[in-house]
Amino acid sequence: MPIQSRQFFRSAWILVVWLISAPLQAGLDIEIFGGGTTRIPIAIVPFADEHQLEQSVTAVVGTDLERSGLFRLVDPEDLRPYAPVEIVYSDWTDRGASALVIGRTILMPGGLVEIQFRLMDVARKEQLTALAATVPMTQLRATAHRIADIIYEALTGDVGVFSTRIAYVLKQGDRYALQVADADGHNAQSIIEYTEPIISPAWSPDGNQLAYVSFENKKPVVYIQTLGTRERKEVANFSGSNSAPAWSPDGKRLAVVLTVQGGSQIYLINADGSGMQRLSRSSGIDTEPSFSPDGRSIIFTSDRGGSPQIYRMSVTETENSMAERLTFEGNYNVSPDFSEDGRSFTFINRNNGRFNVAVQDFGSRQMQILTNSQFDESPSFAPNGKMILYATEIGGRGILSAVSRDGQTRQHLSIQAGDIREPAWGPLAK
Repeated sequence: MPIQSRQFFRSAWILVVWLISAPLQAGLDIEIFGGGTTRIPIAIVPFADEHQLEQSVTAVVGTDLERSGLFRLVDPEDLRPYAPVEIVYSDWTDRGASALVIGRTILMPGGLVEIQFRLMDVARKEQLTALAATVPMTQLRATAHRIADIIYEALTGDVGVFSTRIAYVLKQGDRYALQVADADGHNAQSIIEYTEPIISPAWSPDGNQLAYVSFENKKPVVYIQTLGTRERKEVANFSGSNSAPAWSPDGKRLAVVLTVQGGSQIYLINADGSGMQRLSRSSGIDTEPSFSPDGRSIIFTSDRGGSPQIYRMSVTETENSMAERLTFEGNYNVSPDFSEDGRSFTFINRNNGRFNVAVQDFGSRQMQILTNSQFDESPSFAPNGKMILYATEIGGRGILSAVSRDGQTRQHLSIQAGDIREPAWGPLAK
């Protein structure tokens, strides 16, 4: 088998049979487990006249905030204030809410909806932030995600990622589809579909393109596809295997894994496929590169020391085999991904026959295992660094999952029929 992305990890279970067949468009169900030790109690009152809409805005906002693990939803029961003058703050203090979301929806001509919302500080009895927007009925979920982002940032000080997108590979029957969906798994759309495998989707920094590997020509070839136009171009089709694309932070280059000169090694190419430049040189297999946020180094998987481990090397020097080993706990650590602040990385650690999501700080070199499942793969940091998206196997099929950076909150995004692998979390919405 050609060397390809996820080489080390996939060898443990690539022979899993993909048995389930169904149409490639299917809904995702979200299950949330656990929660942070300190969560912000927030009450979200259903917006006025929301029952007339095709989609409940407040339901989406509540689910977004809850699955972050940082919020605890307080039941508003029968209380229905829609404006600040209608709020009796003692009602919410008695219920233990420290924040309150109120608002209204107004049906407009031409299928438009005006949405107004306010975030109130219960203790201070004052407004923290607000939004008024008029949107098409088809944009209700997107607007709800935007509201959740505003609330999240106002109450935590961190940027919200509910308006971002994810990519993953869905297998049903003999078909493979590269799909893009909202961060909560809804609104999934197939970008491409083939009867040959698709692996290793990677988002461009601006979120407008995806690089991926397709086996449609009976060998792994790296393509870049523009999401808005569906235009795609072949950027790495050298002799042998072409795999594991990773974008540089400026979007001008890709790190790819090629066997053009023999063993599986890491190269740099321009985003148009030109300017091939060898980066790693070892007697082992070097694969799964991930750029640092400043673009000056990569972390990657290599067995140059005898077992698969995570290494770091500069990208400013060519053909340099000098690399710093980062992982030392266990004899199997693969699939690294840099955090957005560059202070840590996530990866897959094997321990006692389990493959779990782990995270390690560069400063302390301390590793923390975040999951307790059997087979996890392809961890990918959210663009705010607070959650990690990954695929796991439950009941013999792959599903999307996410875990908080501290391991306190997990969520499963399961599809009714299908096998999901190789997820990647997209950048912040522009």
